[in-house]
Amino acid sequence: MNMISFKEKVFGVVEKIPGGEVVSYREVAQRAGRPRAWRAVGNILSKNKNPELPCHRVIKSNGEIGGYNKGAERKKELLKKEEVKINKFRS
Repeated sequence: MNMISFKEKVFGVVEKIPGGEVVSYREVAQRAGRPRAWRAVGNILSKNKNPELPCHRVIKSNGEIGGYNKGAERKKELLKKEEVKINKFRS
């Protein structure tokens, strides 16, 4: 039986987030099948080394930007470039 790890599920969810849209860590956890594992989602994404994975599109449920392994300012830049309305987020 081929079991997909939670990490692989998280990456699968995140890679499907369209440009210009954001999803909360909580929503990623829910879509990956572990609704209460939003902190684990953050930990998984903070260790991601694949530049193709749009981790910058995952934010906190309260509207804050949240962390990013390349820095919060870089995350804001990427979201602005994708025309996400940054002013609705708190940093």
